[in-house]
Amino acid sequence: MIIDTSKIVVIGDRVLIKPEEDLEKTNSGLYLPPGVKEREKVQGGYVLKVGPGYPIANPSEDDEPWKENNSSKFIPLQVQDGDFALYLKRDAVELELENKKLVIVPQSAILMVLRDEDLLNF
Repeated sequence: MIIDTSKIVVIGDRVLIKPEEDLEKTNSGLYLPPGVKEREKVQGGYVLKVGPGYPIANPSEDDEPWKENNSSKFIPLQVQDGDFALYLKRDAVELELENKKLVIVPQSAILMVLRDEDLLNF
């Protein structure tokens, strides 16, 4: 059930999310037709890994900006590993890893997060 994310590198302001499962049925156990699920604009899921954030341009002190400079700086993301996030489905890119459905979304597509230490125990 747990996905090994140690070899995954999320780039920039992107967030790797494991979508909430079992959304095909209601709380009372009724199965929803496919059209209802497709019309949903918002999806929820658990944040597995976040990117470093928004890159900040370094003011170049030398006159050769093409030289290698390893002092990259980033504005960190608000989202953290283990958060439960509500995001816009239209901005999500779906992928499958270790037979699990995952999505990658930019932080700008995340509407809200629920931060609780016990959430990561899914």
